[in-house]
Amino acid sequence: MSEWPRFALGDAMVKGVGSVDPSKYPDESFDLYSIPAFDRGEPEVVQGSEIGSTKQVVAPGDVLLSRIVPHIRRAWVVGRDSGRRIIASGEWMVFRSCAIDPGWLRHVLVGDIFHSQLMQTVAGVGGSLMRARPAHVSTIEVSLPPIEEQRRIAAILDHADTLRTKRREALARLDELGDSVYADLFVDPVCHARQIRLDEVSEIASGITKGRKVNGAPLREVPYLAVANVQDKKLDLTAVKTIEATDAEIARWRLQREDLLLTEGGDPDKLGRGSLWRDELPEAIHQNHVFRVRPDTSQVDPTYLNWTVGSRRGKAYFLRSAKQTTGIASINSTQLKAFPLDLPPKDVQERFAQRIRAIDSMSDHRRAALAELDALFASLQSRAFRGEL
Repeated sequence: MSEWPRFALGDAMVKGVGSVDPSKYPDESFDLYSIPAFDRGEPEVVQGSEIGSTKQVVAPGDVLLSRIVPHIRRAWVVGRDSGRRIIASGEWMVFRSCAIDPGWLRHVLVGDIFHSQLMQTVAGVGGSLMRARPAHVSTIEVSLPPIEEQRRIAAILDHADTLRTKRREALARLDELGDSVYADLFVDPVCHARQIRLDEVSEIASGITKGRKVNGAPLREVPYLAVANVQDKKLDLTAVKTIEATDAEIARWRLQREDLLLTEGGDPDKLGRGSLWRDELPEAIHQNHVFRVRPDTSQVDPTYLNWTVGSRRGKAYFLRSAKQTTGIASINSTQLKAFPLDLPPKDVQERFAQRIRAIDSMSDHRRAALAELDALFASLQSRAFRGEL
């Protein structure tokens, strides 16, 4: 265990950082460190005329910590001077000290030890209204190794973080590869597809409704899939709810392998969002806001069906057909049954499914490797900040 001294973050927090109203300099270009810019990975270059509020003036090497929606870990080191004035959103807390290596402090601010303390400083009711309070953050203490040790730690963690970034980029490219394979086989009319209604080759059903009357029938608890569990071509089963249902209800709604689950809507991005059930749980049913499409596999390959329903053309159909109110869109079973399905020859569908399975296999291996890297990175962080690295 290290004997490093403790250091209150308030000693490095810049409380009197300057400000500027860029709109008073409409023809000047600024480097803007905003929250959206962080999510994109680089500061925006913006004309003063396009910036509608006063901003903080920051300098190269400053470390920025987001106080908005603090459960998302956002910490950023201001980059080199490009010749433009550098400004930042007021949602950033700014840290600056000649005793601190910026790269090291960034790792501290996104590490588990600090983050658990940061979340105790939060005020607000949730979502975008949650904010960390700078006055409370300033009282948090961290161990302060010598500056050369800080730089050594930062270099090790940077290297490990770079490896994780490359793994994520490789996974993203594999996701894009699936889209390319689909377009190559099916977007070109050479695939000789005939068009039918979805209900001609599948059985479509809504799911169980909470609060229904069961007239005293015996019940037992069973997992059920909700909208949050059904993502685009994948299932999120980290939190699966249960419901009490009769044996007859469970038999009616029990999921079978290769069932396609589709969300009825909500936000427009949920229209037609779906994934295949692969017997991930021994037993499960689905709620009434999730449609079950059970394909006739002698005519349509389930993987092909999943990709076609979720394709750009499929999304366009759902948006045209959906009942829409302000920010909300939903489809009903009648509209889903009428989905215009292009049905190419079965061997072409199966060739596509084989390629997708190969891509999925590669993705699984890379996700496993990424999980190992994430575990290694967390271990390195913990050891580094305890002085054991």
